[in-house]
Amino acid sequence: MKKPFYQDFKLGILGGGQLGRMFIQACTNFNVSSHVLDPDVNAPCKELASSFTHGDLKDYDTVYHFGKDKDLITIEIEKVNVEALKKLQSEGTKVYPQPEAIEIIQDKRIQKQFYQKHDIPTAPFVLTDTKEDVIAHSDFLPAFNKLGKDGYDGRGVQKLSDASDLDKAFEQESLLEKLVDFEQEISVIVSRNPQGQVKAYPPVGLVFHPDYNLVDYLLSPAVLAPNIAEEAMNIAITVIEKLNMVGILAVEMFLTKDGKLLVNEVAPRPHNSGHQTINASVTSQYEQHLRAILGLAAGSTEIQIPSAMVNILGEDKHTGIANYQGIEELLAIEGVNLFLYGKKETKPQRKMGHITIVDRDIEVLKQKVKKVKESLKVVSD
Repeated sequence: MKKPFYQDFKLGILGGGQLGRMFIQACTNFNVSSHVLDPDVNAPCKELASSFTHGDLKDYDTVYHFGKDKDLITIEIEKVNVEALKKLQSEGTKVYPQPEAIEIIQDKRIQKQFYQKHDIPTAPFVLTDTKEDVIAHSDFLPAFNKLGKDGYDGRGVQKLSDASDLDKAFEQESLLEKLVDFEQEISVIVSRNPQGQVKAYPPVGLVFHPDYNLVDYLLSPAVLAPNIAEEAMNIAITVIEKLNMVGILAVEMFLTKDGKLLVNEVAPRPHNSGHQTINASVTSQYEQHLRAILGLAAGSTEIQIPSAMVNILGEDKHTGIANYQGIEELLAIEGVNLFLYGKKETKPQRKMGHITIVDRDIEVLKQKVKKVKESLKVVSD
């Protein structure tokens, strides 16, 4: 493989969304040429990448031919054709994270069995193949019914509190995951390079939107007892090592009311729960991912200042050309940093951008989160 830091080194990125957009900025700092494949002709990465290819990430031939002339392939979304990546890998192209790890994570059923096999703490679960299977396990309720594949950003998840909810169960292959009585949800981002060096960021606390089942905002660092924070980081390290994965991994966990940590789900790429690292950590998650896949030493994960991240979501009942209301008021708040994703059209709950806030006073930080959420709205013209 050619050495990076020269323009003849080609890094292929499968996925051209907002995560890729921020990752490309880290690539630019390292003088790494980035080449993107995405099914959206107007993907957020299009104008930033060294080259942009319009194509289906799940199509074998498209992914294989895209990767043929690349020195290294990485991803910004899991929904990719792993068979094509395996073929490229067998022919000598570096693929990080490795397709074998992506394949495990792509299917929540396989993912949960992986945790079980490796004694990684996770909530009890039952595999189900049909809606009838879910109904047959009604005694397992309350639980979450999760699609094995293709669920994301809260989609593909149904809460089944009791038998009256069973009509919402999925017909496809899925699982029932026991509802966890948790104190809070946290996330730990961890990296690993090909030499086996691992580095974990301190946990962040996640606050989910009450209706949409996706992150509304987060606080960094999470408010945790030191021993719990250390345990969470160690669990994340265990997961990435058991996966034998190179790159960056976000590990979402529940902290139960009796003080136990349970792994919920993971993502083998930069993640929504790491956006704040750009402004608040010594090394951003995007640079850390790049360092890992290039085989470089990991950067410091030290938090320089407490921070929050607020997702900018499209307003309900608004679909069309995006119109951002309240940006001037937003930017008047001290410590606010605005990140817009370049998406031309908004729709309800679509991630249109995010805001990071930094402040040395945690209580003031929480007040600013509330003010930020009230200031900015994304509506359609």
